[in-house]
Amino acid sequence: MQTQVLPYLREIGKGGVDVSILTFEPEFAKSWTREAIEETRERLAAEGITWHCLAYHKAPSVPATAYDVLRGTLRVRRLVARERYDVLHARVHLPMLMAAIARKFSRVQPKLLFDIRGFFPEEYTDAGRWPEGGWLFRAAKRVERWLLRESDAFVVLTEKARDILFAESRETGRDHLGRPVEVIPCCVDFSRFDAAASEGREQMRAKLGVEGRRVVAYAGSFGGWYMTDEMLEMFATAKEQDASSFALILTQRDKEKVAEAMRARGFADGEFLVTSVPPDEIARYLNAADISISFIKACYSKLSSSPTKLAEYLACGLPIIANRGVGDVDALIEDNGVGVLLDDFSEASYVKALEGLASLGNISARCRETARRHFDLETVGGARYSRIYSRLCN
Repeated sequence: MQTQVLPYLREIGKGGVDVSILTFEPEFAKSWTREAIEETRERLAAEGITWHCLAYHKAPSVPATAYDVLRGTLRVRRLVARERYDVLHARVHLPMLMAAIARKFSRVQPKLLFDIRGFFPEEYTDAGRWPEGGWLFRAAKRVERWLLRESDAFVVLTEKARDILFAESRETGRDHLGRPVEVIPCCVDFSRFDAAASEGREQMRAKLGVEGRRVVAYAGSFGGWYMTDEMLEMFATAKEQDASSFALILTQRDKEKVAEAMRARGFADGEFLVTSVPPDEIARYLNAADISISFIKACYSKLSSSPTKLAEYLACGLPIIANRGVGDVDALIEDNGVGVLLDDFSEASYVKALEGLASLGNISARCRETARRHFDLETVGGARYSRIYSRLCN
């Protein structure tokens, strides 16, 4: 919520829109005391955001999800009756299901904005969680088709997703029924990145003890969609090519497991760092790097994906080594000349990618300019959300 929800809501609120948000919080069982909830609610209210929250239930999966959908639907219906919202803006499928059912049984009829974010049923089959063509997949697709019919406007993360779902909107900005469609990738708040740059790259490099070394960075999770072995092999290849290379890994989970995997590939403790940093510190650490990597499983569902890490890398002036077949990444890198794409995951391809980046020279300014043009929270994300709200309400 901190990096990919609240920043957008703040931008939407700048246009004079009154904003409320309903979230499901897994932390309730542990650290969310009544005092902590009230403190958060008051802080958000000071920013013009009214916060409503419910506890999230994880297991058993299907009954827990059905229970949360029911509770969420009832809460939304009560809020619609009381607050008489103009728009219900739902991020991803399950919140959209709550919004659509709530509207169906309400006398007040707000517009529905389906912020699709990803191909949810296909994500579950691509991840191996559901069998392809199984009853869960078929049921989810049936619900998805209903949600698409019920919606009054749409947001997708990539041009690839737009072409799959609403190809006609590329020219008109609307689908075949005249409903507005916007492509809004995962954006970044440049104020954080400008502040990190002003603090100085060399100061952070000195703090990390990497002066005079080539720093290869990765920010994000490992496992699942994120290709752990391939990324670790990329780090190892960089070290073999240039013994001074240092691996900087920013991740929130399994830090010791990743560190052990690095040691197993021949890295001494002084040749890498695996650490967790809060969101507002990521820019400072990435600012110390020279190269960034992002390897994500290429499959159908990932055509709808806009990795936030790529926007963060570019905002820090980092050229990118990435694999093909994920969202709009291919076009982003090739059209703007801000990195190298891998055709396969072999040592020869890793060496070729590193050499290709070296041949580009210093492209930090180009990377930052590309990030501003494609991923600026204010001029891209906020502006496009404001535009679709205006079209939806007027």
